[in-house]
Amino acid sequence: MAGQHRTSLRLRLRYRFDHLVAGGTTALVGWLALACLSVVVPASMVLVWADRTAPTTLSGRLTAVWVSVGQTLKIGGAVGTPLYVLASVTLALVALLFVSTLVSLITTGINRRIMALRLGHSTVVETRHTVILGWSDQIFPVIEELVEANANQRRSALAVLAPRDKTEMEEEISTHITDTGRTRIICRSGRTTDPTELARVSPQTAKAVLVLPPDGEAGDSHVVKTLLALGAAVPGAGNAGLVVAAVRDTRNLVTARLAAGPGGQVLCVDDIVARLLVQTARQPGLSLVYQELLDFKGDEFYTTPALDLAGRTFGDALQSFATSSVVGLLGADGSVLLNPDPDTVIGTSDGIIVICQDDDTAVPADAAPWVDEDAIVRTDARSPGAERLLLLGWNRRAPLIVEQLDEYVSPGTTLDVVALGDEATTHRDWAVAMSRRHLEVAFHSGDITDPGVLAKLDVPSYDGVIVIGETGRTATDGLAPRTEAEPAAEADDRTLVTLLHLRAIGEAAHRELALTTEMADDGNRLLAPAREGADFIVSGRLISLLMTQISESRYLAAVFEELFRAEGNEIHLKPATDYVRAGREVAFATVVESARRRRECAIGYRLRAEAATGPAYGVRINPDKRQRIRFAEGDWLIVLAEG
Repeated sequence: MAGQHRTSLRLRLRYRFDHLVAGGTTALVGWLALACLSVVVPASMVLVWADRTAPTTLSGRLTAVWVSVGQTLKIGGAVGTPLYVLASVTLALVALLFVSTLVSLITTGINRRIMALRLGHSTVVETRHTVILGWSDQIFPVIEELVEANANQRRSALAVLAPRDKTEMEEEISTHITDTGRTRIICRSGRTTDPTELARVSPQTAKAVLVLPPDGEAGDSHVVKTLLALGAAVPGAGNAGLVVAAVRDTRNLVTARLAAGPGGQVLCVDDIVARLLVQTARQPGLSLVYQELLDFKGDEFYTTPALDLAGRTFGDALQSFATSSVVGLLGADGSVLLNPDPDTVIGTSDGIIVICQDDDTAVPADAAPWVDEDAIVRTDARSPGAERLLLLGWNRRAPLIVEQLDEYVSPGTTLDVVALGDEATTHRDWAVAMSRRHLEVAFHSGDITDPGVLAKLDVPSYDGVIVIGETGRTATDGLAPRTEAEPAAEADDRTLVTLLHLRAIGEAAHRELALTTEMADDGNRLLAPAREGADFIVSGRLISLLMTQISESRYLAAVFEELFRAEGNEIHLKPATDYVRAGREVAFATVVESARRRRECAIGYRLRAEAATGPAYGVRINPDKRQRIRFAEGDWLIVLAEG
């Protein structure tokens, strides 16, 4: 009962206090004044009566109490005629009112400012910074790469705008990226589709704006709306920095490019992933090369002025940088010419496109004296023959993969597709494959996670195997129409199971399967049961690296566009013994010269003996041309050449 009485009393007092507060400012001030006087007056009386020097008369002591109360409450406590005392108290109260009001206004302003900062609503005042719009798993590799790119800059800043809590964004970024070097990361909260809120990150003064595609089916439409909002926030062409965006579906690419305007660069995830899957499936190890070129931690593309090379030929430039690999020319109008004819004359306003460690490491140094003429091999180019390829799985990108394969392969090449679905579904969903020029496509219905289905395929007999994320289907009226794509995580789970069975098949056959695998999450790649150095195309990370590279150098959009398509120049892995003698130690300058005579640019090599040893897996991009190396059968040269 006592416990209940205490609880009841506490609730009653709380109710009375709430009622008092609800009474308004006047009632609250009155009660606070009474409470203050009930404490100050008795305390002042105690002080006066306890003071030995206090007046002995009652009137004198009451006057002393009044003075003590006035000084305590800051209302003066003046002594004199009633009118004088009243005027003194009034003046003190007015002064107290004004001072209290001023303090209240200052406190309110500071609190509002602190709240705005905490909520991420204040405006970023920066110039030449990089703006990131949106939030997804791609943001972490984007920030990581931009931090690495700015490592040699004295001062740099990244401004992130997303419809999330500012503190949460900062905590997640600090968890994933522990070292930001000299780069300051500024987070702001707001909708990227609202021009007013978008202005918080000052896109008009930024050097580049990256628009990340959010997860979900509506991600592409959100990117388009963000691009339109950016145009409204920064009206006028050329008033903002370079805009780099990405959409997932090829059907939305034209719309996004219209929204981005003539100065924007929009990447299509499906198209790029499909092209790289096809290129890598035909040239094992190519994904490792692109990972090195796209990652700012290694060697990547830069430009350097022609200077003394103006008036000389492109062939001369190939040996003019001992520690950089020359691959093309950048015109004064921004045009890109990759692997031009060796006799092309370099103009005074041309830039030379090189692969090097950093933008300040492209130092001219003649490597021609290191060429060993006797070691150069003169052989005819090998003609690719027909191949047997296997595609496991089917998703939105699969028709693009089939289309790209048809552009690359030789006549007579066959492609077997195994995926969920029945014959009625294949006639509707896979009709794209029926009009192929070079590729003969056969479809088989089956679950690629079923070991029984895989065992019947004789997987080791194929020249190349591509595994892509499977999408779910539901049956209706005996058919299996396509439903919405499974979440990326579920698709990766199915891919991991498939790889587990393929590894067992390879071990049983004592063969190393030529696998190229598509993954959505880079974390799942680390779990994949595949050999060391296997080829993985991780769509999210790949697009993040591409966007950061283009945001730092606008011309790279044209470079990668040519590298990723079947026409024009692309990166190849070719037998090293087709260029120099096997077993003979030569400087890499000899390899460059041998490639030049084939109208190619040699940019590196891959050693078979180190192909399973990380972290490079035998890949060396941009070796010093004076470095001596002995190639053996099975080693590859990495060259830029026409497809």
